[in-house]
Amino acid sequence: MTGITILGSTGSIGVSTLDVVARHADRFRVVALTANRDAEGLAEQCRRFRPDYAVMADPSAAARLRDLVSGQPEAPEVIVGTEGLEQVAALPEVDVVMAAVVGAAGLMPTLAAARSGKRVLLANKEALVVAGALLMQAVAEHRAVLLPIDSEHNAIFQCLPAGGRDGLGAIGVERILLTASGGPFRGATAEALAAVTPEQACAHPNWSMGRKISVDSATMMNKGLELIEACWLFDTTPERIQIVVHPQSVIHSLVQYIDGSVLAQLGNPDMRTPIAHALGWPERMASGVAPLDLFAVQRLDFEPPDLDRFRCLALAYDAAAASGTAPAVLNAANEVAVAAFLDRRIGFGDIAGVVEETLARIPPVAIGEEGIDFLLAVDREARQAAEQRVGVLVGRSHA
Repeated sequence: MTGITILGSTGSIGVSTLDVVARHADRFRVVALTANRDAEGLAEQCRRFRPDYAVMADPSAAARLRDLVSGQPEAPEVIVGTEGLEQVAALPEVDVVMAAVVGAAGLMPTLAAARSGKRVLLANKEALVVAGALLMQAVAEHRAVLLPIDSEHNAIFQCLPAGGRDGLGAIGVERILLTASGGPFRGATAEALAAVTPEQACAHPNWSMGRKISVDSATMMNKGLELIEACWLFDTTPERIQIVVHPQSVIHSLVQYIDGSVLAQLGNPDMRTPIAHALGWPERMASGVAPLDLFAVQRLDFEPPDLDRFRCLALAYDAAAASGTAPAVLNAANEVAVAAFLDRRIGFGDIAGVVEETLARIPPVAIGEEGIDFLLAVDREARQAAEQRVGVLVGRSHA
């Protein structure tokens, strides 16, 4: 039996992971499940999967979870706080860690899993955006296995020879074609974008995702973060990655080789496909996803992204080119701005402005031999600067 810890088990990726695990109960044993505040959701998962440990990042939610699971047979040990995430990511009985905590909060437990030599299923792109050099170094030094879960990066991985990551040029790759759905506002005017509500931004046409990732998709920041993630995963530069808007979300990404060949991975837009691929790798296993019906799809469309209307994507390109601490600042500012938008403190069009202002205030610094404490300090500084910018916008709206 393969022991698995799922970080962020009540989110959309965590729920999909448990669905796949349940289909292969003879292969996987759930050792630990974690959540932030959803005590009721985690309690129900504990009832069904009977993990040894359940972690709640929020202390009040942890107290609620203890009450909910107290009467369950084989009740899990409830652990409180973010340190608990690192603890269950490094347990000796755990072979696989699904890293699905949203945002920079997932960085430390993902690092803990890598440093413990686990198979890390990476659904938390921010870990690489903020600390790509440190995470990839930990993977190499501790002989961990890092498998991408984002549908696009998983598609690229599948289209490379044996999942090769030894420099694209060395394996005959010309470039990566990273697909994007374009989100719910692909054809929207600038005036329409300015009036977007949180409900509209969270209504993705193809994918079922959490609120933060849905907003990132709507601004196309998600694709910018994926660009940076791909550079680390596949040892390449932004110049060798082309973003292609593909509204049907059937082709998940492509790899173009120097002989003119282009390999693509296709499938219905369902995260259980990349999850099952990574759980079973290098073998294949059933995911529960319906087969792709090309006759029902009928057509596949492609277009370049509009960097003027979707300014967040342009800012991500700039941060990727600047490198150093720029991606960490980009991510921190975006998390603050998206949270403010979801709380209706700023408008949809203000998200890019908050990120741009924060990047301008905190110039990029080369990371060099600096460690995780340095990057976490940069993250805090960027969040403070972004919050100040949000405060200015809120003050103007109330004036």
